[in-house]
Amino acid sequence: MTREAVRAAIELTGIVPAIRVHSAEEALFAAETVFKGGLHVLELTMTVPGATDVIKQLRKSHPDLLVGAGTVLDVDTAAACLDAGAAFLTSPGFEPSVLEFGVKRNVTVIPGALTPTEVMMSWKAGADFVKVFPCAPVGGPSYIRALKAPFPNVPMIASGGVNQQTAGDFIRAGAVALGIREELIPPEAVANRDRQWIGELTHRFQAIVKRARGGRPA
Repeated sequence: MTREAVRAAIELTGIVPAIRVHSAEEALFAAETVFKGGLHVLELTMTVPGATDVIKQLRKSHPDLLVGAGTVLDVDTAAACLDAGAAFLTSPGFEPSVLEFGVKRNVTVIPGALTPTEVMMSWKAGADFVKVFPCAPVGGPSYIRALKAPFPNVPMIASGGVNQQTAGDFIRAGAVALGIREELIPPEAVANRDRQWIGELTHRFQAIVKRARGGRPA
């Protein structure tokens, strides 16, 4: 899929589930469950054991699923993720070398940023989105709204502390998408292989985003 198509898919979905679990088996379970719940984009963090192998397996078993690599901190990791089939790269902060590498490879790159300076640097360096992380501790939706004032054309993904109570407010504040981890994929649900629990949360968050964007809830 082209860089433009990946970018469009992320904007359309509005939710990027972040999978940070303890094993490859748990990662596969979580990924397959959110996919069945209707989310065809997800981020698999490099903290998952055997993460690149999980990306390869998901690409083979679910070709319609866009699997991004998260917590990418250096170029070597970025290259390994793309070789495994990652559709996009994301980092918790702004690492110029990773962003430059991704731009040269013509893939979607989502660096993390918190301050206005980091947002500006990321966007000027060619980021497709800027992930504002961690968002909740520094003001939540009001912080996104404050950043959007000087950067109205920068597509921001709110990440870090997004929950059912605040998800709609983040969208209304100007976030184009939400990065959600434990509030969407609870560790207990993963441990118990509770597909129904994660599936219900998946549907709830999709309905919240749709409603916040002006559509009727699913």
